[in-house]
Amino acid sequence: MQHRANQQTRRMRYALSAAIAAILAPGHALAQDPQPAPAAAATADASATTLDAVVVSGTARFKGVRKRDASFSITTASLEQIQEAVPLSTADALKVVPGVWAESAGGSTGANIFVRGMPSEGDAPFVTVQMDGAPLFPPPTLSFLENSTLFRMDDTIERMEVLRGGPSPIFSNGQPGATVNFIQKKGGEEPAGSVRLGLGSDGFRRVDLFNSGKLADGWYYSVGGFYRTTDGVRDTQFPADKGGQLSATLTHSWDSGEITVYARHTDDKNAFFTPIPLLSRDNGSSLSSFPGLDAQTGTLLGNDFRHVTIPTGRGTSISRDLADGRGINLDVFGASMDFYVGDWTISDRVNFVTGSAPTNGLFTGASPQTLSSFIAGYGSAGTATYVNGGGAVDPNQQVLTAGFWVVDKEIESFTNDLRFSKDLFEGNTLTAGVYFAKYSSKDTWYLGNNMLLTAHNNARRIDVTLADGRQVTRDGFTGTSFFSLRGDYDGQNTAVFLADEWQVNERLRLDGGIRYEWQQVDGTVHDTATVDLDGNPNTLYDNATSISLPTARRIDQDDKHFSWTLGANYKLTDNASVFARANSGYKLPAFDNLRDGNTKVQEIDQYELGFKSGAQSYDLYLTAFYNKFTNSPFQAFLEDGTNFTTVGDSRAYGVEVEGAWRPVGGLELALTGVWLDAKYENYREFTGNQVMRQPKQQFRFTPSYYWTLPFGDLKVFATYSRIGDRYADLANTQKLPSYHTLDVGANLHVGENWELAVTGSNVSNELGLTEGNVRVPGAATGGVFMGRPIAGRSYLFSAAYKW
Repeated sequence: MQHRANQQTRRMRYALSAAIAAILAPGHALAQDPQPAPAAAATADASATTLDAVVVSGTARFKGVRKRDASFSITTASLEQIQEAVPLSTADALKVVPGVWAESAGGSTGANIFVRGMPSEGDAPFVTVQMDGAPLFPPPTLSFLENSTLFRMDDTIERMEVLRGGPSPIFSNGQPGATVNFIQKKGGEEPAGSVRLGLGSDGFRRVDLFNSGKLADGWYYSVGGFYRTTDGVRDTQFPADKGGQLSATLTHSWDSGEITVYARHTDDKNAFFTPIPLLSRDNGSSLSSFPGLDAQTGTLLGNDFRHVTIPTGRGTSISRDLADGRGINLDVFGASMDFYVGDWTISDRVNFVTGSAPTNGLFTGASPQTLSSFIAGYGSAGTATYVNGGGAVDPNQQVLTAGFWVVDKEIESFTNDLRFSKDLFEGNTLTAGVYFAKYSSKDTWYLGNNMLLTAHNNARRIDVTLADGRQVTRDGFTGTSFFSLRGDYDGQNTAVFLADEWQVNERLRLDGGIRYEWQQVDGTVHDTATVDLDGNPNTLYDNATSISLPTARRIDQDDKHFSWTLGANYKLTDNASVFARANSGYKLPAFDNLRDGNTKVQEIDQYELGFKSGAQSYDLYLTAFYNKFTNSPFQAFLEDGTNFTTVGDSRAYGVEVEGAWRPVGGLELALTGVWLDAKYENYREFTGNQVMRQPKQQFRFTPSYYWTLPFGDLKVFATYSRIGDRYADLANTQKLPSYHTLDVGANLHVGENWELAVTGSNVSNELGLTEGNVRVPGAATGGVFMGRPIAGRSYLFSAAYKW
């Protein structure tokens, strides 16, 4: 009997951890109605299911709602579930979410994330990352900066909630796509904490610390963070990821309220990986490594050009370190407040973010060629030597040009989401709110700085001098920045919203909301001309112009828009319900859109129909969705090498599934996935094509088994993932073939305090692509082309002591 009880407890440990944590948190009753919360009784009962988990994202009141009553699609994952997914980055953790496709092959930061067929060319314009319900940066994407780059996961996180569509266009920053909300751990009545040590392949070393407890009556604290260093999933010859984080919370609870203030400092450097040369055969269906450059572990990055001095004008220059990569040095300060004033519930979420998010990365372009071919392109013979170490370079050496791009960003933002809720009559609650955001970005860009490199692991720079005396490269550089700018942008968004929730009867729940937002953006952009370093257009940089004074452009635009949502949830039985949702949202143009002349507001209409069911032996969540876009900006590269920027429309429909079946004992079979059909409309000659870079099908199948042992419990698991075909370009000429991966792991809990875990990522060492080179149409169909492959096989072991 005891063994069976232990099995049930272990089974529900993963499914209900988020709900239990929320219910037992200090002051939780303050975020609920004054009467006892029914969810607490439900989760305490052995018959509880994942439907009883309480979610707070996408709800009008921060007290949240049980998943069984929610009329929208939301995925929840505890910290332990996230760790079992073996994520390589914050963005990679989103692979557990159906309908979301994260291209995380670029390293720990700088991911491209796509949601439910919503069209974009990269970055993550339809993904907002929140911490305790407050967005980290109100525009979800700027050039060289998307929200997942600003967040690092560690043991201070309690759980993750990911809302897709639903009521999200009404609340917070009005994100119509996916809202990823990370909930922090807070202190409780009893001391709690952990020390975790991690060791892994590629020189991975990490320590996580967390401690929490009670300071005095009504006062609680938590503090934690991590430090990590690793050579990286690709051999860069220097630490690819190095840095850490420190977070703290302070909570004060009293009979009618609770306030939590928090602070977080992150200083982390992450190497950034872009496409490398690959070999493609059989019309792109077969991929292999380019000679001398291993697709699974290789990279062009290396010590030869780790430290460089880049000319920025005649007599001026900057020095950069490639190891700084695409990291952050960021401070976050925030607070969450929930309290009662008479019949009113008042909630506020506020944060302030300031810091830097630079990019120092190698950006590749055209496919390699032999050195002799490169020199012949100048119409003369020549000699070539290595920049470091000297010595002649073999004329048959494969070479390519790649740019050392430098982007410095200083960002700052303040956001506040204030809400007032009141019960109008039994079962009906009206919420009125105001959202305010003020944010800025100061940019300095030097794009280009192309170098002539050998096309092999840890590339080396080459200097070339022609027989007629012309110097083609200097210190390996073939030119300076082809696009330089200084930008100073400021934005302000103010929105008011109304939302109503009505529990009509024990089966039917309705909700709706409206939002009106206005945005003001202004800024100054200084474009600078390419620099001819020696003043002689017939020698080095012979396609450059002489230096000129910067030209200034002003950006000044106001936008206003209205959004709405309606949803209904109907309980069929105690274990099953259906929901329907319609919403109309928008995406206002951000700094870079306006700088590039894209001034139109994107409009998005979405419809959802879902089914939820759960019991001790299974969980099932099915969601059918449809969305339609207008005024989606895009940039196209044509066969003749020209490009243009314009806007178009699109539509997408599909089905998402999240499910788990527990047929016997400790066996669980879990499945998540999506089938998607997304097409362009009114996209010039691209009308009818598949929306670029998003697979039609993707799914993850995770069988697991646990044993209750005399000294603890053991769980083993594996995840098979399949990513379907995609296209790298609008014309659908560059097909990225489907691929599959296998992750494995096990964790062992010994007694009440010890936890040991081992995981392996891509243990089959699969070669899969997340990105091609859209500037070379059709290149992926055969021969040599530039692509960004996923990381190869890696392993991680961790040991934690918890109290």
